[in-house]
Amino acid sequence: MSAWKILLTDGLSDTGKAILTSKNIAFDDKKGIEAKDLLECIADYDALIVRGRTKVTPEVLAKASKLKVVGRCGVGVDNINLEAAKEKGVIVVNAPIATTIAVAEHAMALMLAMVREITKADSGLKAGIWYKNEIKGNELYGKTLGVIGFGRIGSTVGSYAKAFGMKVIAYDLVATPEQIKEHGGEPVSFDELLQKADFITLHVPLTDTTRHMINAGAIAKMKDGVRIISAARGGVIDEIALLQALESGKIASAALDVFEKEPPLDSPLVKHPKLIATPHIGGETQEAQKRASADIVNEVLAALEGEPLRWRVA
Repeated sequence: MSAWKILLTDGLSDTGKAILTSKNIAFDDKKGIEAKDLLECIADYDALIVRGRTKVTPEVLAKASKLKVVGRCGVGVDNINLEAAKEKGVIVVNAPIATTIAVAEHAMALMLAMVREITKADSGLKAGIWYKNEIKGNELYGKTLGVIGFGRIGSTVGSYAKAFGMKVIAYDLVATPEQIKEHGGEPVSFDELLQKADFITLHVPLTDTTRHMINAGAIAKMKDGVRIISAARGGVIDEIALLQALESGKIASAALDVFEKEPPLDSPLVKHPKLIATPHIGGETQEAQKRASADIVNEVLAALEGEPLRWRVA
């Protein structure tokens, strides 16, 4: 049995657990562990594997006397205090490519459900209402999709959209215009994207730069009747501004998989008839979770063994 000991706090696919078992790595699966209990036990572990629920705070890291690496089973690391990890000398890694297809497909599903009013048609029929004449949807064909964040997921959504006959324009904080072109997008400025897009889909991490990048000022620059999709991170959109724009008709409809506060059960935005809401399930496919668990386990083990890392975040 290896000397390493790993804590799992948000669950892990059997694929990842099988890798740990095959290598005789000790691990404890404490899915759903409360913050106070995490503080009490974290000192026993060399590695911590989380998803989006567990908050890896400075307090947790301060108690983690043996901790060498935190692995995020997925992409976003906004639930991990990277500065505190760096100060503590704890490596942070993620699994950024495993959920690309799942999230991109979910963004397209939200877009299609929105324009064809799938949720209204389904709930109506189940309630005995035949909306044959009331529902007149819109087509994606010929429309302009603005992709904010043209990395792995954003560019994949762009390729799917082009298959539907959409024009794809893109803005990215990091990628060069040449890189955007290489991945099939037309590079534009942020303001130009807001002004030209019929649909806007967001695929950026939550940072100080991206927080509320879609706010009242940005919305004012958009076309009347624009449609918004986000399967990125809650907080990228100012939800108060979005709600006001849905109520005024400036934004025709929106579809969100992520929210500033999750779960957003009391949110008036979630209850708005022009919004389609899903509970942060963009990456939740069986295939994606198998890939993510294998990727993060292998990356965490590489960090423990001092081997080269593919996806070091901090």
